[in-house]
Amino acid sequence: MDVSEIIAVIEKYAPPAAAAPWDVSGVQVASFKERVTLAAVTLEPGLEHIGAAAEAGADFILTHHPLSMQPRFPDRRDSYLAVLSLLLTRGITLYSAHTSLDADPAGPVRSLARDLDLQDVEILDPAEKKADGQGPFGFGYVGNLPRKMPWADFSGALFAALGRAPAQTCGKRPNAVSRIACCPGSGASLTARAAHAGADLFITGDFKYHSALEAADLGLYVLDVGHFILEEHMMRNFAALLARELRVPVRFFPGRDPFAQPGTD
Repeated sequence: MDVSEIIAVIEKYAPPAAAAPWDVSGVQVASFKERVTLAAVTLEPGLEHIGAAAEAGADFILTHHPLSMQPRFPDRRDSYLAVLSLLLTRGITLYSAHTSLDADPAGPVRSLARDLDLQDVEILDPAEKKADGQGPFGFGYVGNLPRKMPWADFSGALFAALGRAPAQTCGKRPNAVSRIACCPGSGASLTARAAHAGADLFITGDFKYHSALEAADLGLYVLDVGHFILEEHMMRNFAALLARELRVPVRFFPGRDPFAQPGTD
């Protein structure tokens, strides 16, 4: 399968038109090698994960996060230089589906919504209409559970989907929940939107002090599950989707949360 064919499938679920204007989604490192025999998917373009994919024989690697948000020369002996050297010497194409994936409501960004069987799902922060007529796009989502669930039942379902408890919480925990908002990655800027959308609960990552105060003031309960876990969950599901659609093997390379979990250090 050719590189261009693989990119076309990726961009069905992560359309470049959906990316934020400041983002660098798309091809990060090109290759003269056109035919792909193994496609790898992983969250981060770090040396650990790129190296593992290269050793497995991948000649196309899809990541969520870009290799670098700012263009720079490889003028230091660091991991950036090491990753570039590995990709270029092995002839591996690196592609990033960053906010292009985050903002497409039809794609894997709503993996958790599907796991929780949310109904009537809507975009929390709609983007401006694109000139090419595509969309709608936007960040975060809110939807309804099939039935109102006692907190213990819901927290069990969430743990089953994500495999871990939240890193921290803020606000008053409800006794039961029926309307859930979520933004994978860093969603603190959508706190007010989640509250105004009538959510009982907002699931996201990277919450800080003043955002926690805002949530409490708005009467919104927040589960901060960390930046890693929701995006890892999204990319794992994206890999499974691509494995069904691509005519080459697809292998997912698990990431590693840089924050130590209680009892694991």
